[in-house]
Amino acid sequence: MTEPHDVPDAAGLVQAVREFLEADVVGATGGRVRFHARVAVNVLAMVERELAMGADQAARHATGLAALGVGSEAELAAAIRTGALDERMDEVVAFVRATVRDKLDVTNPGYAD
Repeated sequence: MTEPHDVPDAAGLVQAVREFLEADVVGATGGRVRFHARVAVNVLAMVERELAMGADQAARHATGLAALGVGSEAELAAAIRTGALDERMDEVVAFVRATVRDKLDVTNPGYAD
């Protein structure tokens, strides 16, 4: 729960809607409505994962950017283009891989397994 809000918090609300769609709507509909309900279930599951992991991922991301001496992904891309980080390419690759893994953990957690 995030102050000043009470229970249910955003994560609980998203979970409730996802579970309703999964349990009641997907099975009771067909065709286009069923497809869109399944898409909505997947979207809400992504939102749940981002709410659960996003703050930690954002902190790791900011720390990784700072360790490379840049403040944003745009600055990182510019530094890569200019060759400013050529001597530290192993660190850059490790950071980019970790970033992609964090994104996959939210959008499609089974993909990287």
